[in-house]
Amino acid sequence: MSIKRQYGSEQPGIPLGPLRMRLPFIHYNFEFADYLQGILMCTVCLAIIPVLTAKLGMSYEVALAIVIINGTLYLAHVTFGDPVVPGWVTPAIPLLIAYVETFAPGVERMQALIAFQMLFGAFCIFIGASGLAKRVISLIPNAVQSAILIGAGFSAVMLIFKPGQGLKSFDAYPWTITICIGIAFYLLFSSHFKGVRNKSKILLTLSNLGMMPALALAIFIGPLFGEIPWPHYEAVIFTRPDFAGLWRDFTLLGNIPFPSAKLFLTSIPMVLSAYIVIFGDVIQTQALIEDAQKYRKDEAINYSPDRAHIIFGARNAFMSVAGPDISMCGPLWAAMQVVCCDRYKNGPEAMDSLTGGAASFRFGTWTGYFLAPVTATVKPILGVGLASTMLVQGYVSVRIGVLKSRSFNDLGIAGVAGAVLATRGAAWGLAAAIILSALIYLGTPKEEAYMEEEPSFPGNRITVTSEED
Repeated sequence: MSIKRQYGSEQPGIPLGPLRMRLPFIHYNFEFADYLQGILMCTVCLAIIPVLTAKLGMSYEVALAIVIINGTLYLAHVTFGDPVVPGWVTPAIPLLIAYVETFAPGVERMQALIAFQMLFGAFCIFIGASGLAKRVISLIPNAVQSAILIGAGFSAVMLIFKPGQGLKSFDAYPWTITICIGIAFYLLFSSHFKGVRNKSKILLTLSNLGMMPALALAIFIGPLFGEIPWPHYEAVIFTRPDFAGLWRDFTLLGNIPFPSAKLFLTSIPMVLSAYIVIFGDVIQTQALIEDAQKYRKDEAINYSPDRAHIIFGARNAFMSVAGPDISMCGPLWAAMQVVCCDRYKNGPEAMDSLTGGAASFRFGTWTGYFLAPVTATVKPILGVGLASTMLVQGYVSVRIGVLKSRSFNDLGIAGVAGAVLATRGAAWGLAAAIILSALIYLGTPKEEAYMEEEPSFPGNRITVTSEED
């Protein structure tokens, strides 16, 4: 039985410096509704497997081992005091794919990925431990931030539609992707659906499930159009991830030598690009939690961006050694954090603690990785799941990137530099954005830079949610 908190106080836990340890059934209640939903939503987590197999040459079983390690580390957030549903650094995935593809497949490509993720993790830990997060991001001009986000959106769409990507993308499942992404966009972004969803419990449930209804439909649509096979089931209960093969062939624990200093230096533009994306997730997390807190005076939620940086930084550093991962380790799965917060707003009867809801959901996804019937059901649609996730993320990244711009000059810089970034990589894109910003704004006082040519869209501080693991 969990330790009860006093009304209006923080959820019980064990102080560990900037962290606060909380254990299930002791420091928070287990929420079975969120747990069951997590089992279903493990589909999205598994969608990274086609990328790992195509870009890194891994087998399905080795890629599944990486998903399980990453999924286990998701639990670190709630365990150490961060009441969130963590996920991928989704907007940066296409950028990282383009970056690692500049290196030869095999050992060199793995070394490049390891160097990036290790440096990225160390940088995030340093930012969190020093409390420099807001200061670092404030030094980056809006035009540069906008360029990276728009470029990430372009890259996400190109990843699915550009031939020769080494992935079974749109050309492999044109009807399935078209139908499923259409349904996903309607459920996630349609003004019409937002206007009618609260009138029906069924529609509200569909809204809370994010992309899951569209992916579930793909299981039936794909075979009917002859684009994917029906699920194949074996007489086994549990999956067989290949941890031994992962550690032997793809990590520093086995046959991969430690990266050179040159690889660490080469990864710096990619690290900065990924950090700009991840900082936006931190800001969005804080906004979602503050909004949920308005409805619940019985619990004080202590969300610390510095603590979040330490936790996801440590996750990335650990993964760079134990299971280098193109999806990276991010602070937020925005769509499921929204679902969790919305249920939390309904009072203690619906969800006792936000920590309990977030933890139970992630325990559910973790369970799903090991259940062979679950993974067998979704295995045929992993390519469709990846395509849907990337197209949704492309839409969201471009929208957020545009809103980051504060003038038409910013938009012009972001459009050009974003296209360069999508076609030539993070280093070229960053350089283009910085050079264009200097040429256009050099000598212009900061307070005058945005006095003219203000875009007509309503501001650049709109909270936007995205569908990501």
